[in-house]
Amino acid sequence: METRTGFGSMTDLAPGDRPREKLERAGANALGDNELVAVILGHGGASANALATANRLLAVAGGVSGLTRVHRRLLLGVPGIGAAQASRVLAAVELGRRTLLVDAADRPRFLDASAMAQYLLPRFGAYPVERFGVMLLDTTLRLMGVELVSVGGVDRSLAHPPDVFRAAVTARASAVVLFHNHPSGDPTPSIDDIRLTQRLAAAGQVVGIEVVDHVILADRRYQSLRESRILPWRG
Repeated sequence: METRTGFGSMTDLAPGDRPREKLERAGANALGDNELVAVILGHGGASANALATANRLLAVAGGVSGLTRVHRRLLLGVPGIGAAQASRVLAAVELGRRTLLVDAADRPRFLDASAMAQYLLPRFGAYPVERFGVMLLDTTLRLMGVELVSVGGVDRSLAHPPDVFRAAVTARASAVVLFHNHPSGDPTPSIDDIRLTQRLAAAGQVVGIEVVDHVILADRRYQSLRESRILPWRG
């Protein structure tokens, strides 16, 4: 019989809502941060299930972005996490970090919007729904990786600053290029696009990560918000 606590038991959840079953049914993108951590943990301890243990860990770490800074001793101090689970968490964080890195020999440098668009258009330009992402750049504007942040539209609910900058913080990027596509085929920025860009640029200043540009993609055309003077030129 499974122990029940104030956090509840995994058996309290409908089978389709348990993290592992939910992942199998809907894919990893459908899981919240705590559910992904619960899958990595596999199980909890005597006093709490994996989901409750994941919540405890995220609270101690300061959110999912804080996992990149946790030490083994901190993990072992979280009730319900043993040596094997701590190793799984550390391995998952390191693997995630490595996926953001690109070999130096294969890392293009992006000094203007034309080069950015040439790279982005064939990969993200022609889609029936809006896809928002970030290019992660080092101090010399060489590519470190690309992260797709949201699918389905660009608005306040799909492009929160923490989501946009999480990958950049994890990869220790110095700058980012925002991008998204317009399924209409017209890359002209909307008022919402402009407001979103300004909001993210301001958030980037707070976290110390420069927003170099926001490139809007159509099938074969693009528009740069920096070339349009919506973003100021680099000093």
